[in-house]
Amino acid sequence: MNTLIWTGSYTADRNANGKGIGAISVDSDGKLTSLGLAAAADSPSFLAKHPTLPVIYAVAEEGQVVQAYRRTRTAELEPMGKAWHSGEATCHVAADPHGRFIIATCWGDGQVVLYELDDDGAITSRTCAEAAVDPHQTGPTDDPRPSRAHSSHMLPDGRILTTDLGHDLVRVWRYQKGTGLVPDHQVVLPKGSGPRHMVRHPSGTVFIDTEYSVEVAAIRAEPQGVYELTAIVPASVNKAFDGDAAAEIALSPDGRFAYVGVRGSNRICILKVIDGGTALEPLADVPSGGDWPRHHLVHGEWLFVAHEGSDDVVSYRLDPQTGLPDGPVSRVETGSPSFLMTAH
Repeated sequence: MNTLIWTGSYTADRNANGKGIGAISVDSDGKLTSLGLAAAADSPSFLAKHPTLPVIYAVAEEGQVVQAYRRTRTAELEPMGKAWHSGEATCHVAADPHGRFIIATCWGDGQVVLYELDDDGAITSRTCAEAAVDPHQTGPTDDPRPSRAHSSHMLPDGRILTTDLGHDLVRVWRYQKGTGLVPDHQVVLPKGSGPRHMVRHPSGTVFIDTEYSVEVAAIRAEPQGVYELTAIVPASVNKAFDGDAAAEIALSPDGRFAYVGVRGSNRICILKVIDGGTALEPLADVPSGGDWPRHHLVHGEWLFVAHEGSDDVVSYRLDPQTGLPDGPVSRVETGSPSFLMTAH
């Protein structure tokens, strides 16, 4: 049975080549086939799916809105309800695993916005969380740094993590119905590291790739539930080159390997998970197979890489023993892809 992948993209409002949310079919041999445009939209750069309903949510990065879409056919989507205001350069959206809310994070103004959902998956309300404060600004003479909220991650205990790339923060929140996000505590990362995206290992460790320093940080909750920074290692076995910026981080299905995309030098960095899931060590770097790997997806034995700069998605088969990609296996053209997500 083929796998359906939704693609986010950058469009004309970003001087890019996408047209909206696309659809790609993947067969059992990793061959990619474009199914065309699922929904026309302006720069739907990041997507999230409802945990139980045929509904997805897309940010419009330049339009500063979040829009729900209902799946109508195999590879078609239609807008569901009105578009809701978000914030400047909304770059990420994630859905609560219980279908109660979604969270959008905004690179442009640092806003973290929670939208509550009804039983049909439609957005019903909007609440902004408390603004971040830069923990590295020690006095009035320091140059102020802008807040850059970049992603969110839902924890099994019901709490939520968000990254602030500009303030080098991971913030921990509790959800309160009708109120939104209530601050719990925060984890401070090294100044200038730029925490971007997160993935949680089955051991409970949360790995965070850092856009600016091109590293991976590990945070773990102590017995009382307070997260602490426990390790930070280079993403690459080599080094970060001038112009490099880390993008996405993903885990292999068995949790033995992590994959970090690096734009600029256009690499996928593979790291081995060690010490019972509490740490990582760089293992290998491989070419991503295109230009500017903004996002990638690990699904089963496959690695799919979205190249914003070369307008394509490339598939690789992953060796289950070594964790290394073999290929590329297939390539499909699609305009300025920025995100990949399986439909199921």
